[in-house]
Amino acid sequence: QSAIFNFQSLLTVILLLICTCAYLRALAPSLLDRNKTGLLGIFWKCARIGERKSPWVACCCVIMAFSILFLQ
Repeated sequence: QSAIFNFQSLLTVILLLICTCAYLRALAPSLLDRNKTGLLGIFWKCARIGERKSPWVACCCVIMAFSILFLQ
């Protein structure tokens, strides 16, 4: 199934996107900071979510990993 139609896969893709964007912004801030608007602004927004809500994002990643490893 596609990640669009499976809710758990969609959440996994969103969490991976947030974590990847936050990591890339930590390595090269200018890469995401120059595209704050438009279609590429989604990546900047994901990086901001990853930075500001990092304890919550980390908790969600652990819960998602547990559910993928042990509940499927």
